[in-house]
Amino acid sequence: MSSNFEKEPSQNKDQNKNIIIIVLVLLVIISGVKLYFDYVDRTKKTEEILLLSTENNELNNRLDSVTFQLNLRIQEIEKLGGDVQALEAVRDQLIAERNSTRQRSTSEIAALNGKITNLNGLIAQKDQEILELRAANQQLFAENQDLKTTQAEIEEEVVQLNMQKQDLQAKVDVASMLKAENINIAAVNSRGKERVETTKDFKNRQIERLKVSFNLADNKVAEKGPRNVYVQVLDANSQPIFDVAKGSGTFMINGVEQFYTVKQDIIFNNSEQELTFYYEKGSDYTSGNHQVKIFVDNYQVGSKTFSVK
Repeated sequence: MSSNFEKEPSQNKDQNKNIIIIVLVLLVIISGVKLYFDYVDRTKKTEEILLLSTENNELNNRLDSVTFQLNLRIQEIEKLGGDVQALEAVRDQLIAERNSTRQRSTSEIAALNGKITNLNGLIAQKDQEILELRAANQQLFAENQDLKTTQAEIEEEVVQLNMQKQDLQAKVDVASMLKAENINIAAVNSRGKERVETTKDFKNRQIERLKVSFNLADNKVAEKGPRNVYVQVLDANSQPIFDVAKGSGTFMINGVEQFYTVKQDIIFNNSEQELTFYYEKGSDYTSGNHQVKIFVDNYQVGSKTFSVK
């Protein structure tokens, strides 16, 4: 009995040892399995991280490429005068996304790749728009050149018309200039007797007063109205004879101020009106040839000479 009793505890002890060993083995196996699966999981996550990083880098490269392409289109459309506001907004969004430092998820990468694909379609659409803008600009350039040519032709015609007008006006101005006809110069003595200028010389004792008479020739082109008529007597030295106290004064001829001997203000009516001027010198005339010049306003209309002995 005692022998059996002793055997039973020994057997129980061996069984407990076996159980412990089995448990330990199971624990080791379970730990190994767990370590294996942890390794596999870590390896998988590492591969996913590497793959995600690679996809992010590729996405960044695609973002750079499509941003560059958008910039090219923006510059070209802007140069052609098109609207680039929408394209600039898209480009700025891409630049902001490219400059982001966060790691994108797989779904975000997929979404951005889809957006880039759509942008490639937008770029192709803008290329067509660029072609249309170029064609429109070429058409505008051609029309502008035609307009410039037409404008140059019109300006040339205007210049020619102005020249013709000026030439016609010059001819009208010349035609409208008055002329003095039938100019007579007479010496009036103290008794009122006149001696008309002939081939013979005047004598100083015969010239109490100098009389100049003429008529204004018919001129239907000349405008009717007030006129200033001047008579200028030049002595033998070609110097004007004048006396301010007796009505002499100055007038402008070709921008030069000159003295006139006598003057009348008339109303020209194209009636071949006759005008008479008297001038009393009050002293002897120098010997030699004298000249009488007649002016209307600011141009000469006639002249005649007389001689004093």
